[in-house]
Amino acid sequence: MNIHEYIALDPNEKPLDRIVEDGGMCAIFRNIACIGDSLSSGEFEALDNNGNRSYHDLFEYSWGQFIARDCGSRVYNFSRGGMTAKEYWNSFAADNGFWDEDKLCEAYILALGVNDLFGMKMEVGSVEDICDEDPEKNAETFAGFYARIIQRIKSMQPHARFFLMTMPREWTEQEEAKTSHRQLLHDLAEKYDHTFVLDLYEYAPKYDEEFKRRYNLYGHMNPMGYRLTAKMVESYIDYIVRHNPEEFYQVGFIGKPQYDERLDKKGE
Repeated sequence: MNIHEYIALDPNEKPLDRIVEDGGMCAIFRNIACIGDSLSSGEFEALDNNGNRSYHDLFEYSWGQFIARDCGSRVYNFSRGGMTAKEYWNSFAADNGFWDEDKLCEAYILALGVNDLFGMKMEVGSVEDICDEDPEKNAETFAGFYARIIQRIKSMQPHARFFLMTMPREWTEQEEAKTSHRQLLHDLAEKYDHTFVLDLYEYAPKYDEEFKRRYNLYGHMNPMGYRLTAKMVESYIDYIVRHNPEEFYQVGFIGKPQYDERLDKKGE
């Protein structure tokens, strides 16, 4: 074992330089929730002989469930194909019991935005759209609805760790919206404690034609694509934990009375 990989960290290491094989430090979270859309649900796209497409959420193929098997953790799919932050807040979470106390987790991975920005054509918005005192007063932008989800969870599980996932880079006309989305997530990570960005836009491979040939099935990922995504997510979280150990001393006490806020270091 090379202990220097965990103590004397290379200051030039980038988040996906070290791909873990067993979940790495992501495994310190025993309960994880993945809040997202089709790409968080292991959705496969099928095409019949008449050219008709159909869409199938096969959660056992989701990157969240690959992480569950790697880490031995319980991972919830709080997701569905077509999901938006607005629908999640307005009905989906409540209708499916996702706010229930018995489903509170130590870590939340939020992967929303594709359907909001490119389907609903919703305005991205900014942290200025957030009302800290009353989430219901947030602006009806993507930022407003996305923040409501974080605010609700924080009101119930104030010491949970949040990982906000950007959209990966492609060679499309959508890049401007993706960069605005990315900036919003970085601003939210600055605003809220215990919140980090999984910046796949910056550090993941570009999802170009060669990538899609290998890892896509029509407009969604194939089994290898979801497996690769799991490796990137858990390796990125491993990187964050190794480089910010003081943020994770008390993961085992999240949701328990023994959690000591005096040990929280962020912002000092």
